[in-house]
Amino acid sequence: MQAFRARRVWASLAGTKAAPDFPRVANDGAALRDNRQTPTLTWIGHATLLVQLDGLNVLTDPHFSERASPVGFAGPRRLNAPGLAFEALPPIDVVVISHDHYDHLDRRSVERLAAAHKPLFLVPLGLKAWFASLGIERVQELDWWDRHRVGAVTFTLTPVQHWCARTPFDTNRRLWGGWALAGRERRLFFGGDTGYYDGFREVGARLGPFDLALLSISAYEPPAIMRMTHTTPEEALRVFTDTGARTFVAMHWGTFDLSDEPLDEPPRRLRTAARAMRLPDERVWVLAHGETRGF
Repeated sequence: MQAFRARRVWASLAGTKAAPDFPRVANDGAALRDNRQTPTLTWIGHATLLVQLDGLNVLTDPHFSERASPVGFAGPRRLNAPGLAFEALPPIDVVVISHDHYDHLDRRSVERLAAAHKPLFLVPLGLKAWFASLGIERVQELDWWDRHRVGAVTFTLTPVQHWCARTPFDTNRRLWGGWALAGRERRLFFGGDTGYYDGFREVGARLGPFDLALLSISAYEPPAIMRMTHTTPEEALRVFTDTGARTFVAMHWGTFDLSDEPLDEPPRRLRTAARAMRLPDERVWVLAHGETRGF
């Protein structure tokens, strides 16, 4: 563990991995700002996605800052600019937070959203106080399996296998989870961060069938440290299969250097594993930063 932490600190300061030239799609947000009815998904980067569903604009784990860190001078540096600039966002109605780690809960991004858009923040138990400390009051806490309806969309916090901490002194004092979104005709599952476990069958049985499953495919090396709380691409496909989703959407890769695997390895492993399962490519989405697709 100490050696891994030392490598991560050195990588954040020295930038020891060269960032591959990942695909990007120019997206000025104009079509997204005009759209209020067609279901769309846009990958902004890491675990930040814009979901447009039944007239709502929803952001997952918004992160627009340069580093995933409590400080500006160290910590994982962004390798790719957000695929959709903050200023290009459509009016955001709801923000869902999966857990409190710095690559998923970014203070500066939350403050900017609260000031510019005044969305409702849906968060796991224990996080409301953190938002209150920033003066943000439009916050709804949920326990696992709790539901909250906004317009025509029902949001459900689901169990996943992970953990929480903002400091060395608050480990697991707050909850974590995934999110299921159910609209009039479309449903999706956002996995946040998770290791593989057998609970995803229950998620699919209770809240599916899902049109999309948005799942992490990176941060899995070294497995002795990562395997309980993150999925390999192959394990993410098991989550996908367990939930019974129609389409896999890869996320949580190619934005921050968080672990030891090569930065471009996760999507290659995902494609290889999906083809071995005889999944057609159209059922496995590896979006470019900034890419929008309808569903």
